[in-house]
Amino acid sequence: MLAGVDEAGRGCLAGPVVAGAVILPDVYELPGLTDSKRLSAQRRSELEPAIKAQAVAWGVGVVWAGEIDRVNILNATFQAMAKAVAALKERPLSLTIDGDKIIPSSLLGMPLVMQRAVVKGDLTVPAVSAASILAKTFRDRLMESLDRRYPGYGLAVHKGYGTKAHLAALRALGPCRLHRLSFRGVRPEAAGEREERLCLPII
Repeated sequence: MLAGVDEAGRGCLAGPVVAGAVILPDVYELPGLTDSKRLSAQRRSELEPAIKAQAVAWGVGVVWAGEIDRVNILNATFQAMAKAVAALKERPLSLTIDGDKIIPSSLLGMPLVMQRAVVKGDLTVPAVSAASILAKTFRDRLMESLDRRYPGYGLAVHKGYGTKAHLAALRALGPCRLHRLSFRGVRPEAAGEREERLCLPII
């Protein structure tokens, strides 16, 4: 059985990185299944329960900002993907990962499975498309909930991405526990660092 794996929130300034893993049956009815970023929020919310109902197995993995700062976003993404795979109720025989990297085998915690990385796999591999939708819908819903706990940043609107409104809120309020302190734009730039950067030669 093949499991598709994808993530959501890797480039955000706040909130966790979330991964989805999905094993689809040989026959399914999921019209319009594609990369979650190409679907409207309404269409994603319609496909999410259909994917869960029809999938042989599905799982979600979450890694929070503190761990992202500790191990860096790439390793945190691998961790989230490994957690999503571990949450599958059926053991996959192979994994197809969206992107150009596979999950380090040391994180999978199971006998070695075959892996392949496929750039734009969320467009070409249905199980990866399904995984991208589960990761995106889970994360969006989580950020909407966290917006009530950490008001003022607009998390329910931009979902933690570095929009102008989010950056303005960061300048006004400073970072909260959800922010990735290792990401540029989150911590106020120290005056000395700013002056040094402004003095760098333009190449």
